[in-house]
Amino acid sequence: MPRYFLELAYKGQQYSGFQSQKNANSIQAEVEKALETLYRQPIELTGSSRTDAGVHALQNYFHFDFDGEFHPQWQYKLNAILPKDIVLKNLTLVSPDAHCRFDALSREYKYFIYRKKDPFLDDRAYYFPYQLNWQAMQEAAGVLKEYQDFTSFSKRNTQVKTFQCRILESEWIEEGECLVYHVRADRFLRGMVRALTSTMLKLGRGKMDLQGFRNIIEAKDCTKASFAVPAHGLFLVRVEYPDLLVKS
Repeated sequence: MPRYFLELAYKGQQYSGFQSQKNANSIQAEVEKALETLYRQPIELTGSSRTDAGVHALQNYFHFDFDGEFHPQWQYKLNAILPKDIVLKNLTLVSPDAHCRFDALSREYKYFIYRKKDPFLDDRAYYFPYQLNWQAMQEAAGVLKEYQDFTSFSKRNTQVKTFQCRILESEWIEEGECLVYHVRADRFLRGMVRALTSTMLKLGRGKMDLQGFRNIIEAKDCTKASFAVPAHGLFLVRVEYPDLLVKS
């Protein structure tokens, strides 16, 4: 049966997360409902990654198998059915064994922080009006690429078999009025980007030094890290696949 990758973007504030959950609304549930409404049959989706409740995405993917014909105006019609905070962007025919989760080469996130009151950033960045040691935070971001075990930055209630991640990019940058933590890795643990961001903010405020940050990583104990930043500042920016699979 033909397999497709479905690219989408969404604001996550109103949802319990990307993938389906019992007794809670999710991005997956809304997209499956829209597909069933248009094609009058259930279509089961598989998600590329589990973004948490409240997290946004500029790019994410589902894959699904479908043996029927797509309506010529499938994109317009499905987007008309979906809530205004979810948009379907592209549909790609892939090989029958392609998998949007396991074939991903990397995932890229940005966490947005603003330091001067701005009502237009309130729902998509974290208001943090404190003095920060930019250089110390940048050094900490670079240090992360030296490590592969990120047990300290994973929430406890997770079913992963390994806490090993390979961080490919890690830096603090400025975008417009925001201070942004930008990170790309082959995989991420549950709550990992928010924990990294929050812990580096503590370092930036002088509540620990760089060696203290290393000690948290090496402790492999999630009670040592901070998970205090809210979900609405976090964006999944890109999911990278081999060129022959999905062209972004």
